[in-house]
Amino acid sequence: MIVLGKVAAACGLHGEVRVFPYADDPLAWSRLPHWWIGQEGDAPPLWRQTRLIKCQVRNDLLIAQLACASDRTAAEAMRGVLVGAPRAALPPTRTDEYYWADLVGLEVINTREQSLGCILGLIETPANTVLRVADGEGAERLLPFVAAVVLDVDLVERRVRVDWEADW
Repeated sequence: MIVLGKVAAACGLHGEVRVFPYADDPLAWSRLPHWWIGQEGDAPPLWRQTRLIKCQVRNDLLIAQLACASDRTAAEAMRGVLVGAPRAALPPTRTDEYYWADLVGLEVINTREQSLGCILGLIETPANTVLRVADGEGAERLLPFVAAVVLDVDLVERRVRVDWEADW
């Protein structure tokens, strides 16, 4: 299951929700016939399928009407709920594009073949996406996910090669 976004708030009176997308192209997955929803605190989340009735982009957020929320009260109860879809249901990525979930857990090595750790997650910032990398000793590094730093992503080998020194 790939987490696509998170319900931010209710919108309107008819059960619509505002969804903060975790993707560059939310319109690509806003056309899916179904979304899956799950609670963030559950480990792992228990996903429940729901039909997507309509969806549009407004001010960098998605406004979605889901079959599981028929009125504003139901939509308000969904605040903080994760929205996801099975990997197989998502459109394929283009060259040099990756779903964040595909990057989490990959080993990060630098040009000197030194392991910097594994990717814990990603952070979206106004400038660029940032990789959260942690080594086995608890040290965490934040590396910008830009071409000058990330030289190669090999999903088959489960490695990301970066131009970043171990002591930075």
